[in-house]
Amino acid sequence: MKLKAMAGAAGLLVGLLCSVAATAQTYPTKTVKIIVPYQAGQGTDVAARYFAEQLSKALGQIFYVDNKPGAGGNIGTEATARSAPDGYTLMMGTNATQTMNEFLYSSVGYDSVKDFAPIVLVGMLPMVIAANPSFPANSVAELVAAAKAQPDKIDIALPSTSARIVFELLKDRTGAPLFAVPYKGSATAMTEVVGGQVQTITDTVTAIRGHVTAGKLKPLGITTLKSSELLPGVKSVAEQGVPGFEMTGWNAFYAPAGTPRAIVDLLNAEVTKILVQRETRQRLLQLGFEPAGGTPESLAKFEGQERLKWAPLIKAAGLKGD
Repeated sequence: MKLKAMAGAAGLLVGLLCSVAATAQTYPTKTVKIIVPYQAGQGTDVAARYFAEQLSKALGQIFYVDNKPGAGGNIGTEATARSAPDGYTLMMGTNATQTMNEFLYSSVGYDSVKDFAPIVLVGMLPMVIAANPSFPANSVAELVAAAKAQPDKIDIALPSTSARIVFELLKDRTGAPLFAVPYKGSATAMTEVVGGQVQTITDTVTAIRGHVTAGKLKPLGITTLKSSELLPGVKSVAEQGVPGFEMTGWNAFYAPAGTPRAIVDLLNAEVTKILVQRETRQRLLQLGFEPAGGTPESLAKFEGQERLKWAPLIKAAGLKGD
């Protein structure tokens, strides 16, 4: 009886492995949705659309972006977590959705560790502190000095969780009493800063760089440790008298937990192929991303490090996303 049971179990295992292998060989057989938990036009959305186009070419099926913004990214992220784990719903996640929001919100509607299968880290996305051209400050040091001279009189637009973390880190390291103005997304925030209703903003290189080129915004500092080729000629906040200041956003592909590992590995391999292409690197740099990469395991490890880094700051500052 034991031998029969063992033989039966072995048969089931072989059948399962064959089924998974067959799934990977045939996947995808229909359209694949990539949920972006933010508004169209933000850095995450721009990156997702580029990879959707490239994956469509590589795998012969349509990959398309479905924007589900709201609640700091929680609405789209929860929708992904509740989707069928069959490889036909993916998500372009961020440092906010996967490592920060759980400390900001009383309930996010998902478990960032248990509800997702990491696929691959796509790119690093530095933040920029910028201002309307009419604003008198031309550097982070001058912004801090102006804020201290006029406590809570200088507004700074914050269109994302990452922007809010930059704001809190800047206040913590410099004591600058800036007045935070939260927005649901980049589009509205950018319109009001460009229009002069709000003096300054923190947003991604992707969202800000075009406005800088057009002369509609002026950059005061970038949040990488050192100056970046993504925004030549602009000093980092750390290089402007705030040693160690660093806050870099990131994007990564995820699938719902339980997605067959064969599909996860296939997607990891295809995105990796895209990332190593010279034209991809050039395109991502144009979009404001520093290309990344790696295995699902390295992404999971990186997430853990990010949680340990930002949880104390969020808790110490008493930040709430609700």
